[in-house]
Amino acid sequence: MKFGGSVLDSPLKIKKLVEIVKSFENNGDAPEIVCVISAAYGVTDKILSLSDSLARGDKKAIEAFIDEMTSIHLDLVQGSINNPALQQESKKTVLSIMREFQAILEGLVLIAEITPRSLDHILSFGERLMAPIVSYSFKDQNLDSNYFTGKEIGIVTDSNFGEASPLMDTTKFRVNAKLVPMLQKDVIPVVTGYIAADQHDHVTTLGRSGSDYSATIIAYCVNADVVYLWSDVDGLMTADPTIVKDARVLSEISYSEAAEMVLFGAKYIHPRALEPVMDSNIPIRIRNAFNLNHQGTTITPMLKISDKIVKSIIAIRNTALIDVSGGGMVGAPGTAASIFETLAKNKVNIMMISQGPSESSISMILKQDDLGKAITSLELKLLGKVIKHLNVLENVSIVTVVGSGMRGIKGIAGRIFTSIAKNDVNVIMIAQGSSELNLAFVVNDIDCEKAVKTLHQEFGLNKSS
Repeated sequence: MKFGGSVLDSPLKIKKLVEIVKSFENNGDAPEIVCVISAAYGVTDKILSLSDSLARGDKKAIEAFIDEMTSIHLDLVQGSINNPALQQESKKTVLSIMREFQAILEGLVLIAEITPRSLDHILSFGERLMAPIVSYSFKDQNLDSNYFTGKEIGIVTDSNFGEASPLMDTTKFRVNAKLVPMLQKDVIPVVTGYIAADQHDHVTTLGRSGSDYSATIIAYCVNADVVYLWSDVDGLMTADPTIVKDARVLSEISYSEAAEMVLFGAKYIHPRALEPVMDSNIPIRIRNAFNLNHQGTTITPMLKISDKIVKSIIAIRNTALIDVSGGGMVGAPGTAASIFETLAKNKVNIMMISQGPSESSISMILKQDDLGKAITSLELKLLGKVIKHLNVLENVSIVTVVGSGMRGIKGIAGRIFTSIAKNDVNVIMIAQGSSELNLAFVVNDIDCEKAVKTLHQEFGLNKSS
């Protein structure tokens, strides 16, 4: 069971978390539960903001930050743990972690430099502060528990700080050895999500929202029956409810459909969290901790055939289009490679690509925030050599239609583009993979909401199946 930051930012919510775990414990044959937790809501962002102050050598920012963090976490202890002895022990643990945190921050501000490795180390403290509070809250309700960091239970990764990848065979061996004996004794391990360690024992992180990923890595290692992702949303939806008022929660989707959805911007699950469980066929359930009557979304290995051709319409905003062209690109091997290599070296991620068979131009979609460095790197390295022209279109959006029912069905693309053309929406660029699980196209951002609403209605996603 993974609990997100939105389920951890008040004493009442932590008590709710304990109630949920206890309800499973009391439900017939008590299951073995591993609890994976995030940092309290907003804490990781606060640490990221502080890192900018550290890089500027701003010593005053540390004191205010330490006071705020201490106050937030001691208030959580005070409100969620009733037993005075356990409360005292928990406070002692939190203050000890805070002292270590402060010492590291004071060291970093002196050199006024934040490396990817040191950033991962300080980012780990959000989860490290939360784990003992949750563990002592379990003890407060007579549930045996202990807390660990992802590093301590044996999640081993490469040294790609900020976006580390697990070394699964080593991790499986270590996590199994650590957790299985504990589970057999009915101890509930509370494990920090997001955090791991490389082969040299340096703290690494798994990328933002990495607690989902931690949960599925652990599930794979201990061969879990199911992974629950608890947050404050009912599940994956047919569209963004802020755009489409009558968007519905999807009751069941397949791994492959979920993968398309999260890669195309559904915010409720880490994009790589599906990888560890796909091979072992472990289902994932996305549930709302504050709406237990709702069954949420279940992600399963099987593609379920339903009368819904399309499952979800997803919009990705704040993107831009770069089109590079030139006669020299035609028939020249390695042109695309040199373009993408140039962008990769400057840490620019390409979200979508389109190239016609003439080979005279390549269109790419990237985040609006990356546009400046993308243009600069291409101009410096390739303009006037490999490419002759570079055109930019800002403020575009990707609209993606996802659904296994699209596979092999004739006329879906025609239906999509006819319906949005009727609503006066112009399509700038199109991409579809051979899997046929998704069809993505680009429109001006001003037309994005209109396109999503039109397609949601066209495919009847506002109605129950």
